[in-house]
Amino acid sequence: MNSKIKKTIPADGLAGLKENFSSDAISGFLVFLLALPLSMGIAQASDFEPIYGLITAMIGGLVVSFFAGSKLTIKGPAAGLIVIVAGSVADFGGGIQGWKFALGAVVVAGFLQILFGLLKFGKLSDIFPLSAVHGMLAAIGIIIISKQIHGLLGQNPMTEAGKPMVEPVELIQAIPHTLSNPNVKAMLVGLLSLLIVFGWPMLKNKIAKKIPAPLIVLVVAIPFAFFIGLQEILDDKGFPKYFVHFGKGLIDIFGINVSFGGLSMAGTFIKYVIMFALVGSLEALLTVKAIDMLDPFKRKSNYNKDLIAVGIGNMIAGFLGGIPMISEVARSSANVNNGGKTRWANFFHGVFILIFLLFAVSFSDLIPKPALAAMLIGVGFKLAHPKEFIHTFKIGKEQLAIFLVTIFFTLFEDLLIGIAAGMLLKIIIHLFNGASLISIFKAPTEVSFEGNNYLVKISKAAVFTNFLGIKDKLESIPPGFNITIDLEKTKLVDHSVMENLEHFKHEYEAHDNSFVTITGLASHKSLSKHPLSSKINK
Repeated sequence: MNSKIKKTIPADGLAGLKENFSSDAISGFLVFLLALPLSMGIAQASDFEPIYGLITAMIGGLVVSFFAGSKLTIKGPAAGLIVIVAGSVADFGGGIQGWKFALGAVVVAGFLQILFGLLKFGKLSDIFPLSAVHGMLAAIGIIIISKQIHGLLGQNPMTEAGKPMVEPVELIQAIPHTLSNPNVKAMLVGLLSLLIVFGWPMLKNKIAKKIPAPLIVLVVAIPFAFFIGLQEILDDKGFPKYFVHFGKGLIDIFGINVSFGGLSMAGTFIKYVIMFALVGSLEALLTVKAIDMLDPFKRKSNYNKDLIAVGIGNMIAGFLGGIPMISEVARSSANVNNGGKTRWANFFHGVFILIFLLFAVSFSDLIPKPALAAMLIGVGFKLAHPKEFIHTFKIGKEQLAIFLVTIFFTLFEDLLIGIAAGMLLKIIIHLFNGASLISIFKAPTEVSFEGNNYLVKISKAAVFTNFLGIKDKLESIPPGFNITIDLEKTKLVDHSVMENLEHFKHEYEAHDNSFVTITGLASHKSLSKHPLSSKINK
């Protein structure tokens, strides 16, 4: 890393707190304003009480920040896990039992994440093809939208048995009925909130852009809801039907809420432990990787340490009743943009949530549910944005096929089946493009050294399933050298490897006198005009 960057890297620990108190505290507060409504909305959409979203965010800041391996990520509940969490509550019987049994799976999954970190599984993100990962995230976005549209319009679609629908396809099929039978007052609040969610970011005023859209939603939607009398519509318990209702504060809920009774449903329990651990870890690692690239100080996170930290946070959150956490991308990006410099920004975000839980929790009873639904539709739209489909198509038609297959199987089956289907299709495409079955899982990689130069020769196929071996050899090379990565002898180089080699080049060249050159692709045919598309040597 060059000396200029070295001199300006913020201090860590107590020295970092003193040095960057102002910037981290301000960023932590601004992230808190974003996290407050989203954490409640994510919990509600996951069939947890909204306050337990705040419990998770608080733990992510106050506790996990001390163990984290990344400096700028914000830990807390994430929209990407809504589908799994809501599914687990339903499959474990729903209600209080479903919640408590789901917590048991969260705790065990947290323990697994700690093991992942101890066993150095931080490279887990590199074994998944990027098109399948983006397909999984897009599918999650579609599912979030399909569920929240009903809440936005004041409806809760029910099955013939009288239970709320949870299957994505059922929720999508029920949208026409909900559109034709909305609760008008709830719909007005929801549509106004949705207009703010999508319209606020379009404002060109720099000061306005600093204010999170979800905060503006609350400022506008709360008085509007009371003005039109939305609070007058009551549920069967006598509470306002379309408003968040905590009914208790931090002191009332602080206790052990977890139950491991779900072990009696062994197949279901194991399924959700794997899904929480695998999908949660993957999303967390991808977020850390993305935020590292935004870090103005070019710091490299310790992925394994961060997995351990998230695992610790999930075990604590699970015991206390909170939904699972990850390193959350929207809040982490906001932290970078707001000038956060160290892990103390995440800590301060947790402090402000604690203060809210202690002194202002009754304010939450004023929040309209359609407003939270609008915020989550905004999150879902970002995950499944049309530009994701267009971008994937530009990388290559085969990437779009993997992307769409992952979405299809996620919607009609579940997340694990979806990403497995995407991976399987990619392997089939590689075999069709001439890669041998053996080379799919192992790429011969020779490393030689002369003077100030390292030569890394890769042969046969460089694809997502064998990249970990390639990466191990690349990362064993110390900084300060000229590295040439020669791909001339490869039959196939896939998009995931091209992307990962670019990431390696970016990270390695952040050091002093360190250079990476990728050669040997002159005789390869690109499958699209995208510079990082798959390459086939005919």
